[in-house]
Amino acid sequence: MLAIRPRHRKAVALATAVVLAGLAAPSLTATPAKATSATATTTAATTTASDYDSTYYRDAIGKTGDSLKSSLHTIISDQTKLSYSAVWNALKVTDQDPADSGNVILLYSGISRSKSLNGGDTGDWNREHVWAKSHGDFGTSTGPGTDIHHLRPEDVRVNGVRGNKDFDNGGSGFTDSGGSLTDSDSFEPRDAVKGDVARMIFYMAVRYEGGDGWADLEVNGSVDNGSSPYIGKLAVLKEWNDEDPPDAFEQRRNQVIYDDYQHNRNPFVDHPEWVEAIW
Repeated sequence: MLAIRPRHRKAVALATAVVLAGLAAPSLTATPAKATSATATTTAATTTASDYDSTYYRDAIGKTGDSLKSSLHTIISDQTKLSYSAVWNALKVTDQDPADSGNVILLYSGISRSKSLNGGDTGDWNREHVWAKSHGDFGTSTGPGTDIHHLRPEDVRVNGVRGNKDFDNGGSGFTDSGGSLTDSDSFEPRDAVKGDVARMIFYMAVRYEGGDGWADLEVNGSVDNGSSPYIGKLAVLKEWNDEDPPDAFEQRRNQVIYDDYQHNRNPFVDHPEWVEAIW
């Protein structure tokens, strides 16, 4: 298994999205990691971010600030929408354990769990909305409620621990946390997926701008946003984006969503530097 990446590592240019490694270390209760097989690596994306700069991102290249955000919104809003029931099968592909094709990796826990254990009972995994669905009150309706760029597999009970809390540093561990922490008003994911969480949040803030019948989602500096269409903390999420650059698993996931499901991309996985360019 891989060691958890250290804090304060700055984002680097994207490498080719070939799966050269597995995922970050799971919790002690996770399924033991297996050596990544040649079969698992064949599902990796074989393109790089720059391959899309002259095509998909053509109208965004060279822009900053609101102009970049507006261009990216237009680009990524062209997508195929999934039903909430279709999300189950999609996550079994997008979040497949590269070391065990019968399992998915749970986002906050790092646990490798059987794909068949999806549902609502203790010991199952369910569909975690990283942008909490109550923040903007979009629920599970087709649109932001079914956008798999921010929907991830998670243990039912751990999903409940996160609830609809905003993101911030600090708190205490809990059973099957995998290194994630929580307190009364915030949640801190394990180090290995801090950047993943940040980039999912920034994707949502660009994709859903209030012009398609849904709330205008925005990132702010608070941890008490409740049902308002905001999630924080902005400064912390920016730090996480810097400290935990996109890895092979995140890059592959972005490619699979683009190729096989929604046909849009998370631009911050391809260009994490665009977070700073906008915010």
